[in-house]
Amino acid sequence: MRQSQLFTKTRKEAPKDEVSKNAELLIRAGFIHKEMAGVYAFLPLGLRVLNNLVAIVRDEMNKIGGQEVSLTALQEKSLWQKTGRWDDQVVDNWFKTELKNGTEVGLAFTHEEPLTAIMKNFISSYRDLPKFVYQFQTKFRNEARAKSGIMRGREFLMKDLYSFSDSIENHSQFYEKAKKAYNSIYDRAGVGHLTHVTMATGGTFSKYSHEFQTETSSGEDIIYICENCNVAINKEIFPEYNNVCPDCQNTKFREAKAVEVGNIFTLGTKFSNPLELTYVDEKGEKKEVVMGCYGIGIGRLMGTIVEVLSDAKGIVWPREVAPFVVHLIEMKGSEAVSTAAEKLYRDLNKKGITVLWDDRDTRAGEKFADADLIGIPYRVVISEKTIKENKVELKLRTEDEAQLVDEETLFQKIS
Repeated sequence: MRQSQLFTKTRKEAPKDEVSKNAELLIRAGFIHKEMAGVYAFLPLGLRVLNNLVAIVRDEMNKIGGQEVSLTALQEKSLWQKTGRWDDQVVDNWFKTELKNGTEVGLAFTHEEPLTAIMKNFISSYRDLPKFVYQFQTKFRNEARAKSGIMRGREFLMKDLYSFSDSIENHSQFYEKAKKAYNSIYDRAGVGHLTHVTMATGGTFSKYSHEFQTETSSGEDIIYICENCNVAINKEIFPEYNNVCPDCQNTKFREAKAVEVGNIFTLGTKFSNPLELTYVDEKGEKKEVVMGCYGIGIGRLMGTIVEVLSDAKGIVWPREVAPFVVHLIEMKGSEAVSTAAEKLYRDLNKKGITVLWDDRDTRAGEKFADADLIGIPYRVVISEKTIKENKVELKLRTEDEAQLVDEETLFQKIS
């Protein structure tokens, strides 16, 4: 991508009504556009980051046996009435509308009901189990407040996986695999060192669940972290544990603010019972399928990365998440500079290294400030000076000092 052809531009100030750091930086850097509170459009740079996160999550879900689908956003009222979740007194964040014929429908905020209904067509015997089905889909939640940028949206991309097992024992085995897969996702996304498996309430689903909470001063949750094994407990249920870690029995905790970047629930037969999802076991007896659900808000994870890894100059993207690996800065001068920049641009692309080439005719200070704001991991500068020495200037976004290296060394360091 040539930066001169990128239709988005950086800006010095974010909208005055934007209070969250993640949205301020993402808007200023040209990653997103705010439509209204809690509703954001993803522009070319932002979509690349979002897609990179989707690729990480998809890879980890496939590794544990997930099969990807795409379910509908429009939801039939009668299906949700069977579980009691159409009632606004039970679920208070529905978006509901009517078809032209007057039929009332909803915009899905989750997909337990519709997928359970679908699986009735494919599960009838113990031989059909287990099954693990997931999707990436836009969810709609009529949040009362949406002041955390893309970390709390009314319209957002979510990965939701649902497990179908023949027993609580087999469900528990998959549950633990999912927990490890989630930890891998956060490691690859660059926030694993700040993210804790957190005991939490199960809400309307079950007595307990596990949240994945990332420490950040902008977090809306309070967690207590075991100083011995790093397991955490949400403040909501911390008194239930009598100040004792459930994993290692340690009694020393530290308090931290955090944001929830994922959660996993044991559903049991909460949905298979009212929707009559059953199977016949080896003895010929009819039994209810045991279910679980596993969610990650992709936009929320993206916003959390910005919140916890940015610095005073702008965003700092981890390599696997970044929109590009290299930000190539061409310092306009002679024809030789342009020729060298284009050659390096093509050589990097041939090696499978993604590049944003700043070929704009603007001042050096503006280019460097934009590079810091956008946050691509490697900055490579080509100028009259570097050409004379037959080298390029290489700087990591996380470091202050640049170094002159030859092209072979450059490829080694980036690879």
